[in-house]
Amino acid sequence: MVAEPVVVATWRFGVQACRTAWKVLESGGGALDAVERGANVTEEDPEVQSVGYGGLPNADGVVELDAAIMDGPSHAAGAVAGMSGVRMPISVARAVMERTPHCLLVGGNARRFALKAGFQDAELLTESSRSRWLAWRKEHGSPDVAHFDSASMELGIADGGKCLSHDTIGLCALDVHGHLAAGCTTSGLAWKIPGRVGDSPIIGSGLYVDNEVGAAAATGNGDEIMKVCLSYRVVMLMGNGLTPADACAEAVRYLLRKRPGHQSHGAACIAVSRTGLTGAAATAEGFSAPNRLWQYAVGTRTGVELREGPYITL
Repeated sequence: MVAEPVVVATWRFGVQACRTAWKVLESGGGALDAVERGANVTEEDPEVQSVGYGGLPNADGVVELDAAIMDGPSHAAGAVAGMSGVRMPISVARAVMERTPHCLLVGGNARRFALKAGFQDAELLTESSRSRWLAWRKEHGSPDVAHFDSASMELGIADGGKCLSHDTIGLCALDVHGHLAAGCTTSGLAWKIPGRVGDSPIIGSGLYVDNEVGAAAATGNGDEIMKVCLSYRVVMLMGNGLTPADACAEAVRYLLRKRPGHQSHGAACIAVSRTGLTGAAATAEGFSAPNRLWQYAVGTRTGVELREGPYITL
């Protein structure tokens, strides 16, 4: 049976990622390629200051990138964390998956692997991200969560009342062969403590795939998402018979039950089933009008659509 391809991506900037990923799927390409190329679009966009090139740095002014990718048919995965000085980290993560027996490489040795694998040394700060860090450093003496606080809006990342700097780009794709893949890539929380790693490169937390069930990816407060293995929980619930929409909602409710009072920065997830159904959900707290809406993109044969919500409370 030929599957109907679909791709889902987090946030408003996921629209362009889905458009690129859809071109791969439409031509008969695989879900893994679609996820990687879609994520690359966001990683290379300097206007997205929470992913890749132009991402906001840690407290020391160093951009540390996290990324992971997972392939449904082989159930293989690769990831890098705390990697600096190399662009397109999701492609490095794929190289870890395909060229090594390992799943996760970190820090300086992730960079060392990337350079040896043929990736180029690169500056990750832009003039904009550097100036924002300098402005932050004048006012703060310790790491802060800039993506979700009022300072992020004051420093000029708003457009029409909508925040353009909402952390992770996560993607899930189903190809015409019925195979699934997921990817997740981020520069992490702005001004984070050097060495901090969030959920994005952690298999089961930032993303998870079971080719017989579905795929999921998460975004938001990674330090909270990791505590409940959010993406694995979504896929597990789909495996128990829930639709992607219901699985995402129930996984977010589980997070709220387990971590009450810790959701002011928000957490969300997206999912695709092996049959092509999609779903998403987010905590109501942390994502509210007008500046922090939970938005995600869905790409199908009819085009790419930006959607909002749903928002979950206990």
